[in-house]
Amino acid sequence: MQYKQVLVVREDLDISEGKRAVQVAHGALGAAQEARERSGKWYQAWLAEGQRKVVLRARDLTELRELHEKAKSLKLPCVLIDDAGLTEVPPGTTTCLGIGPAPENLIDQVTGRLRLW
Repeated sequence: MQYKQVLVVREDLDISEGKRAVQVAHGALGAAQEARERSGKWYQAWLAEGQRKVVLRARDLTELRELHEKAKSLKLPCVLIDDAGLTEVPPGTTTCLGIGPAPENLIDQVTGRLRLW
């Protein structure tokens, strides 16, 4: 079994590449912490395999929330990232979804149709 982590970023936000990178970092850390606490076996396997990550696009907040609900329904470790609003977006703007690490086949049920960033 292979493991990965997926970070999904809204493409409707007008943010810089640097801001996008930071949101992805928040999502990666948050989801990894969630996985370590709830799914230690998945987390350890992912570490051993090299910590594979993929960054994908969501059209907008609605799609991001739908993906989050689907991930939760499959009991995947996941986290939505809400920005503090100190720079480019208003406080509380949901920017990114982190999913996993988890088995690739489960994550693909949620994000398999999305485009790469």
